[in-house]
Amino acid sequence: MIVFDLQCREGHRFEGWFASAKEFGAQKKRGLLSCPSCGGTGIERALSAPRLNMGAQEPARTVQKTPDMEGKDPFAIAQMLYSRMLDEVLTKSEDVGKRFPEEARKIFYKESPGRAIRGQATAEEHDELVDEGIPVARFPVPPSGSLN
Repeated sequence: MIVFDLQCREGHRFEGWFASAKEFGAQKKRGLLSCPSCGGTGIERALSAPRLNMGAQEPARTVQKTPDMEGKDPFAIAQMLYSRMLDEVLTKSEDVGKRFPEEARKIFYKESPGRAIRGQATAEEHDELVDEGIPVARFPVPPSGSLN
């Protein structure tokens, strides 16, 4: 596939996806191209660098192993990583307890200073925050000492 920047006679710019440059020319010749803004059929390629989708896959990403991961089973590694992540969350966020939904809203609507917070919310309160567009995540915290 090839993507061309196109422009109509009225100056509206938009993209068009084609199998090839030849296919663009064939569609233009048959009058199959039209501007999505005004419907005009006087379409020309705008100056741009074409982008090609060659179907190449992204290189596989590998997990960077640390010495304490060597020789351990995947469950033990997952448990260790979860424990590290939990430590980061607990040490770098403020516990607001059951006031979490209220504080999350205040931060989102800039009524309180921005900061990392954690606390409790019911499933309904969580869904309401998500529906409002407030970025929150559920993160279960096990009882103290259960990851060691």
